[in-house]
Amino acid sequence: MAEGKTVTTECETRLLESVPTGLLINGEWRGASAGGTFDVEDPSTGKVLATLASASTEDALSALDAADGAQASWARTAPRERAEILRRAFELVIERTEDFALLMTLEMGKPLDEARGEVAYAAEFLRWFSEEAVRDYGRYLTTPEGKNKILVQHKPVGPCLLITPWNFPLAMATRKVAPAVAAGCTMVLKPAKLTPLTSQLFAQVMVEAGLPAGVLNVVSSSSASSISGPLLKDARLRKISFTGSTPVGKQLIAEASQNVLRTSMELGGNAPFIVFEDADLDKAVQGAMMAKMRNMGEACTAANRFLVHESVAEEFTAKFAEAMKALHPGRGTEAGVTVGPLIDGGARKDVHALVEAAVTAGATVVAGGAPIEGPGYFYRPTVLADVPNDAEILRTEIFGPVAPITTFSTEKQAIAMANSTEYGLAAYLYTRDYTRMFRVSEQIEFGMVGFNAGVISNAAAPFGGVKQSGLGREGGSEGIAEYTTTQYIGIADPYAD
Repeated sequence: MAEGKTVTTECETRLLESVPTGLLINGEWRGASAGGTFDVEDPSTGKVLATLASASTEDALSALDAADGAQASWARTAPRERAEILRRAFELVIERTEDFALLMTLEMGKPLDEARGEVAYAAEFLRWFSEEAVRDYGRYLTTPEGKNKILVQHKPVGPCLLITPWNFPLAMATRKVAPAVAAGCTMVLKPAKLTPLTSQLFAQVMVEAGLPAGVLNVVSSSSASSISGPLLKDARLRKISFTGSTPVGKQLIAEASQNVLRTSMELGGNAPFIVFEDADLDKAVQGAMMAKMRNMGEACTAANRFLVHESVAEEFTAKFAEAMKALHPGRGTEAGVTVGPLIDGGARKDVHALVEAAVTAGATVVAGGAPIEGPGYFYRPTVLADVPNDAEILRTEIFGPVAPITTFSTEKQAIAMANSTEYGLAAYLYTRDYTRMFRVSEQIEFGMVGFNAGVISNAAAPFGGVKQSGLGREGGSEGIAEYTTTQYIGIADPYAD
């Protein structure tokens, strides 16, 4: 498959035939016990790509049986051995870049070049945590009064339930699986029902890399609740890591509280993209395109609200609209396509409803503003100007290729507007003033800030938010800590009388 060329149907067929369609439980691919099957569709055509076994509650508990049975021996596995498995997995994913990229394009819709970028990003979590596996430091010190010694060590938290979203099928799997493997935890992975194929292939790669049976179990299913509900009630499960919507995250936190589980929640976002009067507008537009249009806007870190200083708003809007109009929607396997479809018809309907409500409230359509007719779930890249501050589109996570622009007059006002949301995941600032960067970053309530940068996700950085955007961090040195518990051992001073 050559970069920049249209992919043939034969390539698609060969790849789809190579992807496991069963459940991975205790190292074996098997059919569902009673859950039946479910179809995976291509959002650019609406056609069925594959039919998978749908895990039932019984299958989920079998997967937890396997994870629990493997936990003790896996926890005792040498950190170097765990690191080498992750390193081999990294190399295998890179070797199969074209396969993973095409598979994501088929089941999720993103253009091939963008899918290749996700493969590179996703693989970095495998490499990063292969390095962190042997650097999970404890500490040893004397008590302040000098009478005893303190030994602190980190231990794997135990069997984990990992629930991934549909928008980044590979990166969200590696971002959870890699630190769990590094820490010595076993797992039950539940991929999103809309895009499970990438996780199926990734699990196969992890087995090829040498991961022992039972360490990673995969239970794709058409019913998330039939998997999560019974597992969260089982005392053997010790952690849940979830990426998805805030309402679902709240429900899972409530269920997890019954067994006091460790929770990692990466939830919704409503990222402000703030353009100050001294910004380099060409760079700001370039950054806006990356922050808004990555994954067709279907990202929790996507710029959701464009807050632009009133003195530069007209120029920024014109340049931004020109860039959006230049994008080429289409099936991601075709050459020259730069914007894929939304994930399904419901998503497109929701996006268009937000646009229509904004226009009714007084916003002006500068670019796009309507669905694209024909097969698939496409929506025109859209720029809205003069959006009222109380418009629903500024309060709701859009999850689509729509950029609403509103203005501010002072730095204080921009900060207040940025913070006027229950979410706090990512924010973007464009200014030439470094002191302003520090000043504003300290006052806005977001877990991540991009300064003159439209893409800030990196395996070496702690990813996560505040407020209703979630709990915990993924990536960075903080990432492995989410999968460990801290144990303190008080040691009598051997020199004491």
